[in-house]
Amino acid sequence: MAIQKITPFLWFDNNGADAAKFYTTVFKNSRITASNPWVTQFELEGLQICALNGGPKFKLDEAFSFSISCDTQEEIDYYWNTLTADGGEESMCGWLKDKYGLSWQVVPSILGKLMSDPEKGQRVMNAFLQMRKFDIQTLLDA
Repeated sequence: MAIQKITPFLWFDNNGADAAKFYTTVFKNSRITASNPWVTQFELEGLQICALNGGPKFKLDEAFSFSISCDTQEEIDYYWNTLTADGGEESMCGWLKDKYGLSWQVVPSILGKLMSDPEKGQRVMNAFLQMRKFDIQTLLDA
């Protein structure tokens, strides 16, 4: 396996291994690749990530997020519902925090195309600014 040049390194208090196990259940093409008491290495859809049990000094916040590109409403619903379950928090415009405090953007893959349409772009933006979870049909109808 080729070594990934840049790897996201996520700081958790003491539940990095639990978070990694959860994330590998959410994404189909995922696995834990190594673990010790301080660091759990895992892979989500080909992206290698490290979860550090770094203690309580630093917390995850919205300054860092992962974005999930979704082709269907069913895919959006799945990731949204799964990642907000058991203590996750919904936010606006496709953003959420999972139960571990990691921020995610669950975004329709067609959003860029819709936003760049000279006739519909502004209406699409106005529509999604009112949304928490994206609704593809509402965006198409804007």
